[in-house]
Amino acid sequence: MVIPVKLTVTGGKGGTGKSTVATNLAWVLAEKYKVVLVDADVECPNDHILLSAELGEEEDVTLFKPKFDYKKCTACGLCIEKCEENALVKFKEGYPFLMPTLCSGCRTCQLVCPEEGAILDDYRLVGHTYRARISENLELITGLLEEGEERSYPTVLAARRRAMRIPADIHLFDTMPGTGNHVAAAIEDSKVVIAVSEPTPLGEHDLEMILKLLKRLGLRAWIVINRSDLGSTEEHRRIADRYGAEIIAEIPMSDDILRSYVSGEPAVKMFPGGEAAKIFREIARRVEEVM
Repeated sequence: MVIPVKLTVTGGKGGTGKSTVATNLAWVLAEKYKVVLVDADVECPNDHILLSAELGEEEDVTLFKPKFDYKKCTACGLCIEKCEENALVKFKEGYPFLMPTLCSGCRTCQLVCPEEGAILDDYRLVGHTYRARISENLELITGLLEEGEERSYPTVLAARRRAMRIPADIHLFDTMPGTGNHVAAAIEDSKVVIAVSEPTPLGEHDLEMILKLLKRLGLRAWIVINRSDLGSTEEHRRIADRYGAEIIAEIPMSDDILRSYVSGEPAVKMFPGGEAAKIFREIARRVEEVM
């Protein structure tokens, strides 16, 4: 019996190859297990492109915003005073006015309002989630932020919740770059987190940032060094030792990966006997060991 696990592929910066690792790993694991791949990089999701999938079964992601009934509002100013986002400003007459892009949807204004019905429920669209079947054992959930929206966390959370409702042996998350709450929402409760990096000064700096976050959250960290022949990996090894992380794979520059990327097919499917495919299969074998 397989005990369901949650895994995450992340990285401190964009462009390191997170999605390449996530899609290839998902494809290999789906040969034996039921897998749900979650593209939580809601500002720039591309797993569907790398898997030649359509964004279907759309669901909207909405966020609460207050709607004021000025006939009931007494202009006491309590909602303005308690708004930590400073999303409420005061009209000349003392009534509150909402700046929607600053509002986090926390409902504090509604909770502190002494006049029942003065602040009503309203909502704004902040993003979408999509569901697509890639193969018999592989499904993809994609989160996509609404254009112009600044708050990514609610859409990441919605993608996570939608994915976790689907029964699977493995839920595999592909996160946004960075170490903010939008990343923490995706990696929380992971059995292991795979940090993808590259041997550059910026890659080293951002790897350390993500490993600090994983250590604080008490999560097991593996490292995959992508484009490993770009430069020396010695500093990566020192960083890994410092945070108790393990480097499980080094992926050199690969024509197979480049061709597969352009073609919209995983390298493990397009070049099953290639060196890149062997590396991804070895990563999958390591995943199986912790299941």
